[in-house]
Amino acid sequence: TTALSSAAMDLAEIIEAINSAYSNGKRVVRLHTGDPSLYGAIFEQMDELQQRGIPYNVIPGVTAAFAAAAALGLEYTLPEVSQTLILTRMAGRTPVPEKENLADLAKHQASMAIYLSMSMANEVAGVLAAAYGENTTCAVVYRASQPEEIVIVSPLKKLAGRVEAE
Repeated sequence: TTALSSAAMDLAEIIEAINSAYSNGKRVVRLHTGDPSLYGAIFEQMDELQQRGIPYNVIPGVTAAFAAAAALGLEYTLPEVSQTLILTRMAGRTPVPEKENLADLAKHQASMAIYLSMSMANEVAGVLAAAYGENTTCAVVYRASQPEEIVIVSPLKKLAGRVEAE
């Protein structure tokens, strides 16, 4: 059994490692953090595997948003509060289409799970405070459902400071 960390690998390196192992008759498991179908770049990997004739199965794990809800002991949809959950992210290495910018999505005042944006906590808090109010409670769940899990619950106006302190 050989284990490789793909953390520093690009798509070509990942596919080459899979192709090499598969060509040598090995069983390959590509283990993603979180749900591979949500910000996991799974489509581009599946496309590459299909082009090479390498069979695969995708077996999803628990999506971080739902692991976070479990850690917080809450549900995202409550009658007369919110019946909608928006899964999104701030623009970073990967751009976000303008029509999906956080400020416009926040105008819906639906429940939101915001991925891959902790390094922009101040900006996120400012955008959300404009739509929900600065005293609205929010949570950051780092490494949801993992042993290193950290849960921060804070009003939006104090979020950036709390995240920085943790």
